Amino acid sequence: MRLLHPDGTLVHLAYCTNVHPAEDLDGVLAQLAFHAEPVRERLDVPVLGLGLWLARDAAAALAADGSAVGRLRRELDARGLEVVTLNGFPYRGFHDPVVKHAVYRPDWTTRDRLHYTLDLARVLSALLPDDAAHGSVSTVPLGWRTPWTAGQADEAARALDKLAAGLAALETETGRTVGVGLEPEPGCVVETTAQAARHLAGVDTDRIGVCLDACHLAVAFEEPAAALARLDAAALRVVKAQASCALQAGDPSDPAARDALAAFAEPRFLHQVRERGPAPLAVDDLDAALAGELPGQDAWRVHFHVPLHADPEPPLTTTRPELEATLAALLGGDTARTAHVEAETYTWGVLPEDRRPHGPGALADGIAAELAFTRDHLLSLGLKEAAA
Repeated sequence: MRLLHPDGTLVHLAYCTNVHPAEDLDGVLAQLAFHAEPVRERLDVPVLGLGLWLARDAAAALAADGSAVGRLRRELDARGLEVVTLNGFPYRGFHDPVVKHAVYRPDWTTRDRLHYTLDLARVLSALLPDDAAHGSVSTVPLGWRTPWTAGQADEAARALDKLAAGLAALETETGRTVGVGLEPEPGCVVETTAQAARHLAGVDTDRIGVCLDACHLAVAFEEPAAALARLDAAALRVVKAQASCALQAGDPSDPAARDALAAFAEPRFLHQVRERGPAPLAVDDLDAALAGELPGQDAWRVHFHVPLHADPEPPLTTTRPELEATLAALLGGDTARTAHVEAETYTWGVLPEDRRPHGPGALADGIAAELAFTRDHLLSLGLKEAAA
């Protein structure tokens, strides 16, 4: 969907397709017909934005074959879909039975991560609508924090320099601008905006910035306006934003809260937990928190992307207020701080059984409801619906 900020910025609202399993081009094309177009129809909009996830093999095949990219572009156009942003965080196997720490590999010390990201940028440059000002790709925040040596930090810095050079060469070749945003995430080398400022000092800020995920920001107990001020001080721009909500337990010592949380402890994804405090206490997965590795004396926030528009059963809540504050900080002022907003609830299939979408069309219903919620909140901030 397209919205117009009061400053004239065209803001693209999309949903991330990493919620759908697809490792090759045929799988990507199928999800356009079976998932994305039905979402657009439910919203009754002429154009729906997708934050497309292309696994490594699909990205490589598309980058090497202009005719395949043309086929994808024609399919998008025919179904009223557009792509201005790609999710380049998961490399492959995002719907394997167990993902956990594998999602952070390969990291930015490897050529594989660099080549994958440049392939994504090349593909995106060919998919961008003619009137899109630029494209964006989100990526791993360098890597998982352990181990992370000074030597690895140097290797990653060199890789980011090569990334910036590759993006500049692509712009010269195609005339299309693509930026890459590292996405701070709990447990990673770059978990907070303060760490982003430190670890990304010296990067080419015309090409590289931050992907600000509202769930991750909330789990880290970062206040959105202060987080943006830290990025401003470091001259790091918000390349894209992800609209997402974390799971929250106000009193994790309550047996009812612990029982409810246990239903969200599942084997596929990592669900980092932070307990509120002067310096938030941390564990790397929900089952560890429930096993007693956190004291449970103050609120917990859990890295479990829950539907934006729907509340869990009490006594659990979500960080929807923090999401709304993040969107307000980004787009509620006189100047738009980003042009790309991507709803990223990839966990529909691992929600507690009674919360999962069941039956034909139920997932499309849920995604459409999330996008409608996000659109309506952006409209409340003063944005207006834009023509397709």
